Amino acid sequence: MTGPTPTAKPVRLTDSTLRDGSHAMAHRFTEEQVRHVVHALDGAGVQVIEVAHGDGLGGSSFTYGFSLVDELKLIAAAVDEATRAKIAVLCLPGVGTVEDLRNAHGAGASVARIATHCTEADISAGHFAAARALGMETVGFLMLSHRADPAGLAAQARIMVDAGAQCVYVVDSAGAMVLGDAQERVGAVAAEIGHEAEIGFHGHQNLSLGVANSVLAYRNGATQIDGALCALGAGAGNAPTEILNATFDRLGVPTGVDVAAALAAAEEVVRPFVPRLPWPDRSSIVQGHAGVYSSFLLHAERAAVRYGVPAHAILQKVGEAGYVGGQEDMIIDIALDLARADDGPRIAAEEAP
Repeated sequence: MTGPTPTAKPVRLTDSTLRDGSHAMAHRFTEEQVRHVVHALDGAGVQVIEVAHGDGLGGSSFTYGFSLVDELKLIAAAVDEATRAKIAVLCLPGVGTVEDLRNAHGAGASVARIATHCTEADISAGHFAAARALGMETVGFLMLSHRADPAGLAAQARIMVDAGAQCVYVVDSAGAMVLGDAQERVGAVAAEIGHEAEIGFHGHQNLSLGVANSVLAYRNGATQIDGALCALGAGAGNAPTEILNATFDRLGVPTGVDVAAALAAAEEVVRPFVPRLPWPDRSSIVQGHAGVYSSFLLHAERAAVRYGVPAHAILQKVGEAGYVGGQEDMIIDIALDLARADDGPRIAAEEAP
């Protein structure tokens, strides 16, 4: 493999298999699976491993889907299994509370990733303050970052840094960014906060550009990059950790992660238990093209089965409506509208008392 060059700035890879991958697993991770994944990632040298419900702390609910195992138990198992890696959690203000953060910290989590929509950073201040008071490392997540222009996104990053974020991520939640979209936003955020906080990038594969966007993000100032083994994540999946690591190694960018061990973790640990590997199929490509939050995929597929309308058609309408994370229940309204338009008399009969 190509060795690191003296001038290459290191990248810290955060693996999100056990959080973003929860979407693809319908939030059915077992403690045994968590332990095996953490053991493999920790052994490979991954420095940060994220563990939580797909929608973050407190996400186990009717709206988002219930977890098979309580997330605090999974976090504690991850902490117990890791010998070097930090265990991170995601928290969306409005879904997860400050008390949820305290409980996660009590279970051993040491990195708090606070996520908001890309125009709503101001709602994160209380969570950042709580995380800093607990002594946790703080990371800001600007979700659906493609919906803000570079200057607007930089202004939101500033709000998070002022609130206590030590790193702010440009988050391509929809896998909608096309090359320059990522580098311009990362560059703008770096110009605004780069001397005060680190920059991160979280990419999805809905247009198959997660890895390429991650490399461009690095070249424009990002030093923390997210991935998931086997691309396990929402929509068409995340940028695969094993491919990111191999790519950075080829570029001579040090990650501290063993290439062969990361490949083994994906192939031998994760792949055997995944019910369906994420893939850029028709529906997930529509998500990227229409800018739809990646976690909406399974919700749309379930609605498609229930109401007899195509999932891709539902997602297209979701994109046109501009829905954001937290509006999963609106998918049912769109499915019903499409079904009524397609077969009004039948739906009316089914809804009659």
